[in-house]
Amino acid sequence: MHVVVNAAQSVDGKLSTRRREQLRISGDEDFDRVDRIRAAADAVMVGVGTVLADDPHLTLDEEDRRVQRLRNGRSGHPARVVADSRGRTPTDARILDNEATTYLLVSEDTPPSRREELTAAGAEVVVAGEERVDLAAGLTELGERGVDRLMVEGGGELIFSLFEAELVDELQVYVGSLVVGGREAPTLADGEGFVDAFPRLELTKTERLDDGIVLSYEVGDRE
Repeated sequence: MHVVVNAAQSVDGKLSTRRREQLRISGDEDFDRVDRIRAAADAVMVGVGTVLADDPHLTLDEEDRRVQRLRNGRSGHPARVVADSRGRTPTDARILDNEATTYLLVSEDTPPSRREELTAAGAEVVVAGEERVDLAAGLTELGERGVDRLMVEGGGELIFSLFEAELVDELQVYVGSLVVGGREAPTLADGEGFVDAFPRLELTKTERLDDGIVLSYEVGDRE
């Protein structure tokens, strides 16, 4: 599976404010770029924190792209994936509508009754891991369901965990022209952080969009 992480951050590396409120960092040109990446993916993944904070839909914006996918024998929208260790996704979340398949990766700690509720709400529940989601196992399960190219849109905890598990192949970061600040504001890669072995990145492309820049990297093993 090819895993592409895409994110938009401020100059000082923040994904949103310390209140974890949704923040417009990029503009229309970058939104179109993100939609293109979604259209090329088999599935789009976020962490449950993003679902709780933003209630995203994660479907395509451009109808032409949806139509082209259908012409190519694919679903109109990519599948949606949530890493949700304890099954906290609300049953009325937008991500659980019938616009696209939604996989919820949960751990064995999620009670069977909760799994049944989420299934009834429209999710395909995938158990991977004991106390928290085992991302490597979860992505393997997704691969068996036909997901060959996965786009990850955040948040910082999920992105760090994917880097920690050495599951990221490509990173695209839009850096917007604003400073957010705040030691509690989420960053591109939160979690515990690396101290002695860091993911190796190779800058492959830069592109100016709106009033910012997109940095594209290929990701190697930690060193």
